[in-house]
Amino acid sequence: MLRMEENGPVVKILSARSFLGRVAYRAAAYWVDGLLIDSGCAFTAAELSTALSSFRLHQVVNTHSHEDHIGANGLLQRSRGIEIWAHSLALPILANPKLQPLQLYRRLFWGWPAPSQGQSLGQWVETEHHRFQVLHTPGHSVDHICLYEPQHGWLFSGDAFIGGKDRAARPDYDIYSMIESLRTLADLPLKRLFPGSGTVRDNPANALRCKVRHLEDLGEQVLRLHHKGYSVPAIRSRVLGSEPHLTYLTLGHFRGRYLVESYLRGR
Repeated sequence: MLRMEENGPVVKILSARSFLGRVAYRAAAYWVDGLLIDSGCAFTAAELSTALSSFRLHQVVNTHSHEDHIGANGLLQRSRGIEIWAHSLALPILANPKLQPLQLYRRLFWGWPAPSQGQSLGQWVETEHHRFQVLHTPGHSVDHICLYEPQHGWLFSGDAFIGGKDRAARPDYDIYSMIESLRTLADLPLKRLFPGSGTVRDNPANALRCKVRHLEDLGEQVLRLHHKGYSVPAIRSRVLGSEPHLTYLTLGHFRGRYLVESYLRGR
């Protein structure tokens, strides 16, 4: 499934796989001025390529190497000779996506991306009418970057910002890097946020700061209970409650325990 929406000069492209008529987790890519920011999942690669056939397209920038953000890289590169840019740490996975093992739910939702050859990003990405600053924002992944367009106050944030209150995490999350990245983003003079979830927000600074406060408060609770001698399962139960639906959907790849452990690892 693919759906395209105009947000001024930015086109949002939502991709997802449907099961029995129901849409699973969505991922958003964005086209602006000949630049594609992320390319969705492998299952919608052909549909995305067709949808963009009438668009000027000179380059793709991947915010990170997760499979729901690089899925159409290979097809676009083969069919249109598109240049692909990403953080240097992402390039080996772009070239060989099998270096990133995918749990069953990830294979079912998004599929294995085709290989692509990327180039390492510098400090800026330029299009005909815009200049985007590249910001390294680790936490969600070590290779995560955001693109900031200062003239319009646009931020393309990938998965650096995910709304809501966290109750689970993947085992590879770096929670303190995530908080620091969010602080950096919240300090920018932003007018519009274009996240990987597709929920576009105007004047997003307050939402970013609220997310920072939530994660900091959560960490303080975790560390306070840890210092009192509580075990990880006990801390998870007291601070986060029961495991969320996401834990069962991902067969345990997202767990409240992993979120607690991320605070304890980096304390």
